[in-house]
Amino acid sequence: MDARVRELVKATIPVLREHGVVLTTYFYQRMFRHNPELNHLFNRSHSETGKQPTALALSVLAYAENIDDPSVLAPVINLIANKHASIGIRAEHYPIVGKHLLASIREVLGEAASDELINAWGVAYGALADVFIEAEGKLYTDACTRDGGWSGWRSFRIVDKVRESAEITSFHLAPSDGGPLPEYRAGQYTCVRVFVPELGVMQPRQYTLSDAPGQGHFRISVKRDAGTVSTPPGRVSTRLHDAHQVGDLIDLAPPFGDFHLDEACSTPVVLISGGVGITPMISMLDRLVAAAPSRPVQFVHACRNAAVFAFGAHLAKVAERNPQVRLHLFHDEGAVSAPVQAGRVDLRALAGEVLAEGADYYLCGPVGFLEAQIATLHELGVESARIHAEVFDTGGIAT
Repeated sequence: MDARVRELVKATIPVLREHGVVLTTYFYQRMFRHNPELNHLFNRSHSETGKQPTALALSVLAYAENIDDPSVLAPVINLIANKHASIGIRAEHYPIVGKHLLASIREVLGEAASDELINAWGVAYGALADVFIEAEGKLYTDACTRDGGWSGWRSFRIVDKVRESAEITSFHLAPSDGGPLPEYRAGQYTCVRVFVPELGVMQPRQYTLSDAPGQGHFRISVKRDAGTVSTPPGRVSTRLHDAHQVGDLIDLAPPFGDFHLDEACSTPVVLISGGVGITPMISMLDRLVAAAPSRPVQFVHACRNAAVFAFGAHLAKVAERNPQVRLHLFHDEGAVSAPVQAGRVDLRALAGEVLAEGADYYLCGPVGFLEAQIATLHELGVESARIHAEVFDTGGIAT
């Protein structure tokens, strides 16, 4: 990209700040109208609620604001590339997206979208697309060349279905072809694809692999998304809970995700989660006690009440058998009994136990929960390099 291209892209920053969501909403409507076959690649719920257009608008704005040095976006690009690979975004999809994005800019901006501006954004989009294509290509190659790995979708059979709480149910999944499974990193996720009759299309959703690797099967633990006053119930989570039983087949993508346990370290580990954010923490905890029993673990978890508390019996058993594991469990409401405490997590009160020299902190949960815990960690002197976080939004990575 030459200086003129960057200048033109930066000139659109004020428009993107004010009207970016309008532009991206129009873009998705246009693309799905002209290329309806892409509906199966996107979370329709997120499109309907505006999450998908908003996320894209913020991404486009961030790219424009950093067009002089896009390398600062590398962590975000890695995060998005993993998500793209899990739902099956391929190189051939990028020209389609680019065509509709440029057409949307022209149609939404009208006379303000000169040919020179459209051409500049075409160059900028092409450069970014190449970055994603390269990053995702490496992820696909790694996924299908590792032992037990594959590319695309693979048929799995539900071999067990376990109710973990009033909201969360686990599905144990084994390849229907009888073949082996690849190792994955504790904290990573898979993508499930199921048919949603009311939409008439397949829908992908990403769910954490909630058990330690090496079990001979995968496990996902799905929170039923009951919806809110302003949002409908989760179509995929509801269908998994109500319609999918032991013996049924579903499609899975290989494991992906850049939020995972760093097993190269020997430092103490602090696992902090809220709600269904417990799922990657269970995977990390089980991996730690099996593969690195010398690493001290502080396990901090909060949820609303006893009815929605998942994996409680498992946590008690792990702590009983592994003296290096300490539990700090909190319920916002209702009666509690040891080791659960009443109230919200206060890391200041736990500082004597959770603050350790060189400790690594892994956090997962809703946005507000994470913001509060990360702010407290910084207040307690924990530097950003030791804080690793994954946002879960109504089931997380998925609904």
